[in-house]
Amino acid sequence: MSRRTITGLGLVAAGGVGYYLYQAGGDPKVARKEVEHDMTSATSRAKGEKVSAESAKKQGEEWAARAGSKIDSTIDDARSKVHEADSLITRKAGQAESKLDQLKHDSAASFDRTRKEAENKIEEFDNKVEKKTSEAKGGISSWLGFGK
Repeated sequence: MSRRTITGLGLVAAGGVGYYLYQAGGDPKVARKEVEHDMTSATSRAKGEKVSAESAKKQGEEWAARAGSKIDSTIDDARSKVHEADSLITRKAGQAESKLDQLKHDSAASFDRTRKEAENKIEEFDNKVEKKTSEAKGGISSWLGFGK
């Protein structure tokens, strides 16, 4: 056999394996049953035999295995999506909680600053009133001759 013939046969074999794996959804067990069924069908057709009960049973098993594989795949996909959604919700809840804590802290700090500013203004006003009151007392006392 020439090198080209061997390469061609290898490519055909790889293509056949790929085809059966693809048809089985990547499950090698299902692919193997499908190959066995196809080989049995081809052999019986070559011999001119009709489909037997055994062949029908094998095909039923193959379809059941394929359906089971697809159901398992769908369940796994659903579980992974639920897990992703759960982790996203947990992450977003944590972010919201940290933002709420930051807002509380910022609000408290702003309130404290505003309160201190108000207290300082009140203190300034009180000092100014006391100073003006003492000046006014001194002025009235001097008019009446009691003081300075």
